[in-house]
Amino acid sequence: MTQAAGAGRPSIGAGRLAHRLSRARHLALEAGRDALLVGVGADLRYLSGYAPPPLERLTMLVVPAHGRPSLVVPRLEAMAARAIPVVEAETVAVVPWDETDDPFALVAGLVERGAPDGARPPSAVAVSDRLWATFVLHLQEALPTARFSLLSDVLRGERIVKDPDEVDLLRAAAHAADRALEQVAHGRLIGRTEADVSREVRDRLVAEGHDEASFAIVASGPNSASPHHEPADRVIRAGEPIVLDIGGSLGGYGSDITRTLWVTGGEPSRGPDPDFLALYGVLRDAQAAATREVRPGVPAEHIDAVAREIITAAGYGGAFIHRTGHGIGLEEHEDPYLVAGNATPLRAGMAFSIEPGIYLDGRYGARIEDIVVCGEDGPIVLDAVTRDLLVVHG
Repeated sequence: MTQAAGAGRPSIGAGRLAHRLSRARHLALEAGRDALLVGVGADLRYLSGYAPPPLERLTMLVVPAHGRPSLVVPRLEAMAARAIPVVEAETVAVVPWDETDDPFALVAGLVERGAPDGARPPSAVAVSDRLWATFVLHLQEALPTARFSLLSDVLRGERIVKDPDEVDLLRAAAHAADRALEQVAHGRLIGRTEADVSREVRDRLVAEGHDEASFAIVASGPNSASPHHEPADRVIRAGEPIVLDIGGSLGGYGSDITRTLWVTGGEPSRGPDPDFLALYGVLRDAQAAATREVRPGVPAEHIDAVAREIITAAGYGGAFIHRTGHGIGLEEHEDPYLVAGNATPLRAGMAFSIEPGIYLDGRYGARIEDIVVCGEDGPIVLDAVTRDLLVVHG
């Protein structure tokens, strides 16, 4: 683990990235792929530390079965590409292309030269899952003999388990989100619009160390029954709940925390009603029980089943309308998914949300969410904000 220059926070160093690239090449060979073709996105950042903006001009990391990886970039991006640690360490070569060049032919040439047997045309390549269709079609034209498959088939087992450096970044992101949520929850809420509070959440996430705020759900009153509510012009009132679901990216790694508030306006008579307290008590028990079950070897779907059984037994089964959790890392949602039908055994180092919710359409809802890492002996919960109902003045 190294420290980001001038930022005083952890980052992934060139040595770790070089190891990932070496592993990726080994896995490509094992899987019978002549090359891995990695476009802009999480896979590119995972393997190289490079996070350029997505453009209509092709940027692609070519990891051949044999030989040195190459980063194909538009010439106007070459200076930025040469500054990344794996390039400075000469682990990756930068190959710039000009406006009149054919970058797909350039990629094809690199694949052909790096194939195990340069005398034969490439037979198989793996491409980033989220590579734009226009790029895929051009690459298929440039590599007509190659069978195309998903990069996740090769890298899934690597990215799904976080190494200690990645866990440190997830922890830093979680703690920063905790601080932002606490500040918003204990500040002024009543009389403000959801959209206004959402803007404050985003500002506080960045102020607490995030590179960007990815989402800031503020769902008040009946809107709290909509899990992915888009904050709007509704004015928050005393005597109602608010679901705050917030997160962003710190050093490339995500935060995602949800807490449910009840705002009273300082009037005891405007506190949570008995029905809501009963609902929230069931939810709290379900989230805690699901978290306790986390340990290596447990199927991912078991965590979902534990939370769902408690909520269903209390009569709210039809009001729990989403999976219990999703993996998190360089992407907000990634493997493993905690959902029925996913029998993937948990492994030490897997990181995911545990976030059951209960939603009574037209009335109100609640959700509790933490980011949890599967440890060797059980759960490691990264978020520290109380999971009790936050009854606040507002």
